[in-house]
Amino acid sequence: MTDLYQSQRAMRQMRRQALQRGVIAILDVGTSKIACLVLRFDGTARTSSESEIGAMAGQSGFRVVGVATTRSRGVQFGEITAMQETERAIRTAVQAAQKMADIRVDHVIACFSGARPRSYGLDAQIDLQDQIVTEPEIARVLAACEVPDYGDMREVLHAQPVNFALDNRSGLNDPRGQMGQVLAVDMHMLTVDSAAVQNLVHCIRRCDLELAGIASSAYASGISTLVEDEQELGAACIDLGGGSSSISIFMKKHMIYADTLRMGGDHVTSDISMGLGVPMNNAERIKTFYGGVHATGMDDRDMIEIGGETGDWEHDRRTVSRAELIGIMRPRVEEILEEVRARLDAAGFDHLPSQQIVLTGGGSQIPGLDGLASRILGQQVRLGRPLRVHGLPQAATGPGFSGAVGLSLFAAHPQDEWWDFEMPLDRTGGKSLKRAVRWFRENW
Repeated sequence: MTDLYQSQRAMRQMRRQALQRGVIAILDVGTSKIACLVLRFDGTARTSSESEIGAMAGQSGFRVVGVATTRSRGVQFGEITAMQETERAIRTAVQAAQKMADIRVDHVIACFSGARPRSYGLDAQIDLQDQIVTEPEIARVLAACEVPDYGDMREVLHAQPVNFALDNRSGLNDPRGQMGQVLAVDMHMLTVDSAAVQNLVHCIRRCDLELAGIASSAYASGISTLVEDEQELGAACIDLGGGSSSISIFMKKHMIYADTLRMGGDHVTSDISMGLGVPMNNAERIKTFYGGVHATGMDDRDMIEIGGETGDWEHDRRTVSRAELIGIMRPRVEEILEEVRARLDAAGFDHLPSQQIVLTGGGSQIPGLDGLASRILGQQVRLGRPLRVHGLPQAATGPGFSGAVGLSLFAAHPQDEWWDFEMPLDRTGGKSLKRAVRWFRENW
């Protein structure tokens, strides 16, 4: 656990340096678009080291001063496949956001949706020496967690304590100062493919930017769209993106599970393109303006002009009924939702006190999707939009910006910062990970 603990601290140190400058960029690298937000921290909410929890827990006063989006290039299924194309797209988005903010940005926090995330549950318990829970005792129980062998080509992305137990009392958020005999902890660890993360880190560095943090878009979307009660009682956030769909489950205000499907809105567009014989750009326009998943009697008579620029007069003036378009879209949407249902069942979502499901992301804007999702996923389904943050323009408040807004909240209220205590000396030479997590130090 020592190497895992140190790699988490390396990330926090870089983020702390960026926030001390007062300006940081948020980068959401998706399959269909790349969004960049520039945040300015006013420093009014900074706290001293002896108050609150952790060194940056009060770092909350920020304002969005720059926003830019561009069409994503060189990204498939949330992973970079063409380095130069993605680098050009990132530069375009960051430069446009800097121009709007009228300030230069050197540090970015990025999120991505691919890399095949996998969740693990860790636990450990220790006997308290003085019968009082102190910060060294918490560090000792975190270090006592046995990390499973998660594979050679994978890296740890998130590792956060989700529950503390003291003797027979469970569900403690902060056990410090309490008395007891035995302290136990439950942790959630998320691993991803190292190659996908390495490519993203390398691409950002090629853009002359310093990476001050990295997160899963499943986590970012969850903290921006789930309200406090949903995060507390148990809820799932489904972020329907372009090339992939992210799933995250929250309980007691912590993420306890995350996964990604390699299917999204682009697959629906591709079906329309093949079914109607039109280019992808035309198919995307038709899906946006006329798409849906529920057909009525009116849709048989509602004709849509397909359009085209082939030069063939009859071919370019074809029409199709909206009912036919819905007949193309619905099977693919049902397939995505059925796969989401299978992942939620495998994660034991039906055992949570509340089975609230929130749909967000650009793909969630298909008319009638919430009704279809209620039939497949369960009755408690709603469409979610990101929380309003200070300075965010109206154009960036849609479901497609859930990941970017969530990453802004992650930068202001980093959960992994809460338990950043010094490692106990007796753990330095003790049990460690079966394979060290070194990519943070190699890249920074």
